[in-house]
Amino acid sequence: MKLSPLNARRLQNFRANRRGRWSLWLFLALFFISLFAEFIANDKPILVYYENEIYMPVFKTYPETLFGGFLPTEAEYKDPEVRDLIEQRGWIVWPLIPFSYDSINFDLTEPAPSPPSMTNWFGTDDQGRDVTARLIYGFRISVLFGLTLTLISSVVGVVAGAVQGYFGGWTDLLFQRFIEIWSGLPQLYLLIILASVVEPNFWLLLGLMLLFSWMALVGVVRAEFLRARNFDYVRAARALGVSNTTIMFRHLLPNAMVATLTFMPFILNGSITTLTSLDFLGFGLPPGSASLGELLNQGKNNLQAPWLGLTAFMVLAVLLSLLIFIGEAVRDAFDPRKTTG
Repeated sequence: MKLSPLNARRLQNFRANRRGRWSLWLFLALFFISLFAEFIANDKPILVYYENEIYMPVFKTYPETLFGGFLPTEAEYKDPEVRDLIEQRGWIVWPLIPFSYDSINFDLTEPAPSPPSMTNWFGTDDQGRDVTARLIYGFRISVLFGLTLTLISSVVGVVAGAVQGYFGGWTDLLFQRFIEIWSGLPQLYLLIILASVVEPNFWLLLGLMLLFSWMALVGVVRAEFLRARNFDYVRAARALGVSNTTIMFRHLLPNAMVATLTFMPFILNGSITTLTSLDFLGFGLPPGSASLGELLNQGKNNLQAPWLGLTAFMVLAVLLSLLIFIGEAVRDAFDPRKTTG
């Protein structure tokens, strides 16, 4: 597919920003790896070969009786007896990290939180859970949450800004007064109050944060529609009987997408930061979930275990820095003043 001269120039501008280009590749690599967290860090085997049959405990629960045991409950694959039963007639393939985000290491030689070791690369938290596994799962859920919130809030914000800017008049005036009042509310306090009233989960927390995050793009989209709604080609389209919806989303929206795409990495950054803040305060994801904010809170509560706070801080610092660098490269790509070297 051949790019237009304008898009080719934008692509070259993005590539010219080496820091942003390498940040994008590194972020995509880390995110892609975290998508397969169950195959990297899990307390269940990836594959079990037993009596000429292949089983995948990562996806399905198998009873102990299937492998010659006595209990009808799920097999405890780390139990020496169960492992011996399987290895007598087959073999087991374990993940690189034999711990999930919620599994506890009962073989610690020191009280939890224990320092980094060959078994637990970044140590354990105050409940004996592997920090490395919790970092991998926490990274994934933070990025997925941020991406979902960014996409939904961007769609809502673009639609709201388009309606305001295109119709103007009383529609724009009333909408602006509503946004001024709504944006003046203490967002973090309201999120804490709402999260304390109902038990939060991934989707409920997403909905609560969506109540405020959609306003990030309204201003830039509204300004673009206000500027372009009286252009000659828009007036010609109205005169030909083209519907308002078609004019808004086919002829005017592409102009506003430049500002939208430029702001999206920074909105993603803010979404991840807000989720981390709520988890740190204890009003985020349900207790026990893999969370970078919860790990930061453990570091605050266990100053004698500095690896907890340092590892969570380094992961967040790298993640947010990568997103900032990507946002700067996207901004350069869409900047009309930039020229390719």
